[in-house]
Amino acid sequence: MQAIQAQSLSKTYRSGRFRKEEVQALVDFSLSVEPGQIFSLLGPNGAGKTTFIKILLSLVNPTGGEASILGKRLPNAEVRRKVGYLPESHRYPGYLTGDQVLRFFGELGKVPRETINSRIGPLMELVGMTKWRGMRVKKYSKGMMQRLGLAQALINEPEILFLDEPTDGVDPIGRKEIREILKDLRNRGKTIFLNSHMLSEVELVSDRVAVLDKGQLLKHGTVDELTSGGFAYAIGFAGSLPQAFTDEARAVLLNFTLERDSLIAECKTTEELNRLIDLLRKNRVDITSVVRQRSTLEDSFLSLIKRAEGI
Repeated sequence: MQAIQAQSLSKTYRSGRFRKEEVQALVDFSLSVEPGQIFSLLGPNGAGKTTFIKILLSLVNPTGGEASILGKRLPNAEVRRKVGYLPESHRYPGYLTGDQVLRFFGELGKVPRETINSRIGPLMELVGMTKWRGMRVKKYSKGMMQRLGLAQALINEPEILFLDEPTDGVDPIGRKEIREILKDLRNRGKTIFLNSHMLSEVELVSDRVAVLDKGQLLKHGTVDELTSGGFAYAIGFAGSLPQAFTDEARAVLLNFTLERDSLIAECKTTEELNRLIDLLRKNRVDITSVVRQRSTLEDSFLSLIKRAEGI
């Protein structure tokens, strides 16, 4: 059973005079998330990420297709009790304390009062807010609000967490602590669906990633699969490259560029790489290193978006 399943989802918004103008937020969108994973959805503004999350939270109905959580087709009231949600830019009444916020959301989620009371302390300790649990929210910093929001999303002991920009406004130490919390929750069997513009954070914590643009899925896979860079290698060498090497390499369609004392080779296969190395040796070029290139998640993301938009 998949934790999250979307099959041929589409969503069309209508606007303008007489609602004749159409905006396609999702187009034949299919995606599955296995239980116990940290799954991140990436995309530029207007890509359809928020629409997809709203459909999963039963806040918006799709125009076509269907979605399910924990094997239950949406909308489903039973599933809602097994989901935790931290929205972006969340706000809580300033006159409430941290404890009172958790108690309020626990009661809103119909968690028994004695259960709420037993969970508040451990949750505040988990997110590093024990010292401030009795302080009014209006005195909280942005980072403290994010930590409280994470505790709020966990008050009903959910099986799936939807987190929208969970480290926004948090300092580097706090971001690292939140990453460790997310990894710990995953190790406990929780499924975490993450939406973040901080790609460096996503790269450090995610098991799988999907890239969405203009309502369509461009690519999905593990972080390594998205950032492997294909068969790109940096070959270090001493001295200069003979013209004979360059001419012969171009003649047999071996692709490379030069960067100082390195040759950056784009090889479709390992056989091409070996041919290039053999050609360097034939021309008595001293090879000092061969390193497979790895792009960052941000590099891969930007490349996918540019290709999709024909840039």
